[in-house]
Amino acid sequence: MPKVNQLTVHCENRPGALARIAEVLGHTKVNILGFLLTTSGAKGSVKLVVNNVGKAKKALDGAGLPYTEEVVLHLKLANTPGSLGRFARRLAAKDINITSGYQTIVKGSRNASIVLEVSHLNQAVRLARSTPSDRLGY
Repeated sequence: MPKVNQLTVHCENRPGALARIAEVLGHTKVNILGFLLTTSGAKGSVKLVVNNVGKAKKALDGAGLPYTEEVVLHLKLANTPGSLGRFARRLAAKDINITSGYQTIVKGSRNASIVLEVSHLNQAVRLARSTPSDRLGY
């Protein structure tokens, strides 16, 4: 699953903004698999990877929440020191720029799940697929 659709919901930077977005999705049984919230002044945005993009888009439209959609790289890396650095270096060696990214792990997990917005997605996907599975954590 190296490519996934990411939704970026645009919102105000105020208490309850994330709650509203999450509740709209939750009410329609859309599960949030990962998110990144950023703010700048009075504006904010929430980047989301969800289990059902179609249902999420319909729910956001119904709630009047503006969003954009982009395809991003999503992969698992081994939860070991240096894994992210090695993969990021491989992307850089192919002149692939990372413009945004986030990851998370569960304590004791063998894998970290990362989402990266990159300049050359198809090339990054090929690189991810060619990386030995023990280094990616599959």
